[in-house]
Amino acid sequence: MAHLQKVFEVSQRRACTVLGVDRTMVRYVSRRPDDAEARERIRELASLRRRFGYRRLHWLLCREGWAMNHKKFRRLYREERLQVRRRGGRKRALGTRAPMTIPQGPNQRACQ
Repeated sequence: MAHLQKVFEVSQRRACTVLGVDRTMVRYVSRRPDDAEARERIRELASLRRRFGYRRLHWLLCREGWAMNHKKFRRLYREERLQVRRRGGRKRALGTRAPMTIPQGPNQRACQ
């Protein structure tokens, strides 16, 4: 879009119309504050407390005086790829199973 404006000397509105782009997308400026310090502290806490999940780390951060929403903390935690590995589930039997034997008459029992 900026290239069209410069080369053809047209307005932003005309360039957006030609490209079929909404002007609000071009004009959008993110106002999200820089969270570099918070990210660094989250990484430090996660390296010290390896088995702590995001809830306990958020609690530790709040105790240090950081004011942060739990949703924002979860987003930063996920973006830093700090998820604690899931523990293994229940072990299941391997291999094939023998078919269940059914008694063939009254007073009979299924032999294995």
